[in-house]
Amino acid sequence: MTLSMPGKELSAAIRASITGGARLAVVVATEDEAALWYVRSIAKAAAAVGIACDIVEPGPEAGEIRATLERLSADPGVHGVMLQTPLPGGARLQDLASAIDPAKDVDGANPLSLGRLAAGLPAFAPATAGAVMALLDHYEVPLEGRRAVVVGRSTVVGKPLAHLLLDRNATVTVCHSRTRDLPSVTAEADVLVAAVGRAGMIGAEHVKPGAIVIDVGTNPTPEGGLAGDVDAAAVEGRAGGLTPVPGGVGPVTTAVLLRNVSLAAT
Repeated sequence: MTLSMPGKELSAAIRASITGGARLAVVVATEDEAALWYVRSIAKAAAAVGIACDIVEPGPEAGEIRATLERLSADPGVHGVMLQTPLPGGARLQDLASAIDPAKDVDGANPLSLGRLAAGLPAFAPATAGAVMALLDHYEVPLEGRRAVVVGRSTVVGKPLAHLLLDRNATVTVCHSRTRDLPSVTAEADVLVAAVGRAGMIGAEHVKPGAIVIDVGTNPTPEGGLAGDVDAAAVEGRAGGLTPVPGGVGPVTTAVLLRNVSLAAT
């Protein structure tokens, strides 16, 4: 039987540890409904732990967005700055996120933050990558000397998560769309993280018996729900543990983000 690994209890514990009084600014230049829903959920969660959350809408031009990020980074009353994606056409996350002060880069978007993470220096990791590590620790999943495979190489999850796993002495492989014979690689993993954004991509043939599987996917369904990157029914009884979608990585990501804001204020 596969152990379900929900994030509700861990999320509550993280939120309970947060000290209020900090201020987060979320810069939004999109009309994407899913992104706007996420921003509203952040604001609601922030209010519940005593963190002020300002939603700032600078306009669609890249220059306006960058100027807003620079202004907020220079504001001593703002402790955390986050740029919500997706971005308008012609705007690139890498270019704009470099305007966020690394000390306030609570979602690890500035390329400098990723570089510091890779070098083992203090930096805020992207909240989703941090949430994966928090879940692994919460469920006492051993990492030292274990084989970890991350499917997905984004700067939001895959690449930073690989560095975090390496720091814990796991042996890490990062797979992507050009990986040949993906199941033969993932089936060697003691810990498998799916972060590709394709519903049900990971099936039984991808999973080593007893492996811990972390599903980062949040793919909209025609019914208005969410589906993970893992075919949960297919891996049931084969995986040793599996995070549900929704209710797994998602709530922990929000809690980790808010914890980062609180830390940035200290």
